[in-house]
Parts: sequence; structure tokens; C-alpha cells
Amino acid sequence: MNTKIRLIVMNFLQYGVWGSWLISLGTYLKGTLHFSGLQIGSFYATMGIASLFMPAVTGIIADRWLPAQKVLGLCHIFGAIFMFLAAGQTAYSELYPLILLGVIFYMPTIALSNSVAYNALSKSNLDAVKHFPPVRVFGTVGFIVAMWAVDLLGFRPTPNQLYLSSGLGILLGIYAFTLPNCVINKEVSAKNWIEALGLRAFSLFKQKKMAIFFIFSMFLGMSLQITNGFADSYIVSFGNNPDFAETFGVKHSTILISLSQISEALCILLIPFFLRKFGIKIVMLISMLAWVLRFGLLGAGDPGAGVWMFILSMLVYGVAFDFFNISGSLFVEKETDPAIRNRAQGVFMLMTNGFGALIGSYLAGIIIDKYLWPKSWFIFAGFALVVAIAFAFIFKYKHEQENRI
Repeated sequence: MNTKIRLIVMNFLQYGVWGSWLISLGTYLKGTLHFSGLQIGSFYATMGIASLFMPAVTGIIADRWLPAQKVLGLCHIFGAIFMFLAAGQTAYSELYPLILLGVIFYMPTIALSNSVAYNALSKSNLDAVKHFPPVRVFGTVGFIVAMWAVDLLGFRPTPNQLYLSSGLGILLGIYAFTLPNCVINKEVSAKNWIEALGLRAFSLFKQKKMAIFFIFSMFLGMSLQITNGFADSYIVSFGNNPDFAETFGVKHSTILISLSQISEALCILLIPFFLRKFGIKIVMLISMLAWVLRFGLLGAGDPGAGVWMFILSMLVYGVAFDFFNISGSLFVEKETDPAIRNRAQGVFMLMTNGFGALIGSYLAGIIIDKYLWPKSWFIFAGFALVVAIAFAFIFKYKHEQENRI
């Protein structure tokens, strides 16, 4: 089978596993299980906890001992088992640890799937900057299909979304073992404890440019999990008002939010042009300003006459997410030594989906419990604006258009 087609299937399933529950879990936790904002935030913070160590650990394993595609497969299988077990629990004390374990095994697969894709493209003599975005876009398609399935099948307020995620995880876990083999380097001798533990990727923080890049990636990661965790339940909450109860947005909030992923799929295709034309600094700055609009429009809109603001908020998400997440991954790929690229991708995940998601999810839960809606959205928008202004002045990167990034 053609390499690109095989990677398309991998990406479709990779993000279908996530899309089955990431957006709709908050509605289940809030509407059915009646958890607080802080409790809901804690579930989304599991992605941060997992990303603090698992991407780095699996990156070490994939670099030195076990091919990345096999690590990818094993992680998906274990994650699927825990999600299956979680679906049968309703008490916070029982549900939380199982979701945590499922997420612990899922989160490193994002960086691993990128590494597997870059490896396969390289083996086929295909340029990653040119060919990866069109392949990665099918991951977004898989995410959207999973979201629509959850909405149309009535899984939003039920644990069935976790069963769906589990089934897709098992399928991908098996499929991953058939993907092109990734090279490992068993013969590298560790000269010191840093090499032995595979921590050389953290030496990237010695470079001022990379250190600042990773720190601001963390701030962007804080923004990401806010709408993932709370946007769906927020829109559903308008159903308590008779004026909005029968609107499409309330009845099919997950489909409405899927406009975000549709926008994401389209914006991925813009990345090669924007990176080559403007460079990573302008691209990430555009992403930060898009987050300001994302939050502000959610706070100002409603599912009735103001639904256009919800729709516009969903559309700018593609720029907000892709121009930092995908572009950042490609930036790390190009700026790091090939010997530590798996681990460098792990560090990127550590800062975004690790520290960023952990801090952002808990802070968001606290702010929402204290200030409620829609004021919380405007607080989040103000935060994104401050980050954008600081980034514009602090991050120094000279872009030369003839270079790819």
C-alpha cells in the first residue's frame, strides 16, 4: 500500500480515538454525573499529568530500544483497555484514576505518530514540510467523524463515547504494528547519566531561542484545553433558557463545535505556505491572536441570534490550533539533531499538553466556578492577548524565506 495512504489511515484512527470523548466528556461529567468545574478540569488535566513524563519516556524507548511504531501500538492497546474499564464507572473516585491511566497511554501516541509519519515519509524520500500536513489533515477528519458519531448516536451524555474510543484504540493498536519500521540505535553508549536516561533533548533549553519557544508553547497549551473541556457543556447550558432550548446549537452542540475541526482540517493545508513565507514567529503570533477571538466570541455569542459569533469562534480555531501545534512540531523537527528528534517531540508535548494543559485545566476550573459564564471567557481572552503581546517582543527569530522554516 502507498506510504501516504497508510499514514492517512493511521492519522484517521489516531485522532478518532481522541475525538470520541475529548469534546463531549465535559457534557457527560457535568450534565449526567453533575461534577463541578474543578472536577471537570481535573479530568482534562490528566492530559497534562500524562504529558509531564510519558512522551519523554516513550521517546527514549523509541529512540533506543523498541521501534516507534511498536511503542505506538502497545500504548493504544493499553489505553483502550483502561477507557473500556472507565466506561463502567460513575463515582469520581473510581472514574478519575481509570481515565488518568487511559490518558497516560494515549498522550505519548501523538508525538509517536508524528515520529512514525516523519520516518515513513523520509524512507519514501518525501519532504515532511510538504507532505506531512496533507496526511495529518486526515487525523482531523477522523476527529470530526468521531464527534459526529457521538452526537448523532446520542452518546454525548453517556459513557458510550468511552466504549467507542476503546474500540478505535484497539484497532489502531493492531494496525500500528504493520507500519514501516523505525530505526533504533541500541549501540549508542551512554557517557553519563544524562545520556543514560535519554535526557539530552532537554539541553535544547540551553538555546535561548528554543527555551523561549517551549515556554510560549506552554502558554498556548494552557489555552487549548479550556475549550476542549468546557465549550460543549457551556453551549448545552443555554438549554435551561426556553428561548434557546430548541436551537440547533443546544441540541447538537458537538456538531456545532465540529466546525472547529473542519476549520482545522482546512488550515493545515495553509501551513507550508505560511511557514515558508512568514516563518515560525509570525505563524505562532497569528495563532495567539486567534485564541483571543476564540474565547471572546464564545463569551459574546449565544445559540440564538448570536450564533454567528459561536460559528466564527469555531472557524478561527483552525488557525489557533494548527498554526501553533502542527507548525511547532515541524519547527522542532527541523531545529533538532536527528539523534534526539523523538525525544525533542516529547519535550514539545511536555510543554504544551503537559505543563500547559495541567495548569490551564485546573485554573480554568477554578475561574469558571468563581466567575461563571460568560465572564470566564473574557478572562481567558485577556490572558491570550497578554501572551501574544509578550511573545511579539520576546521571541527573536530571523526568518529567511528561501529556508523552509
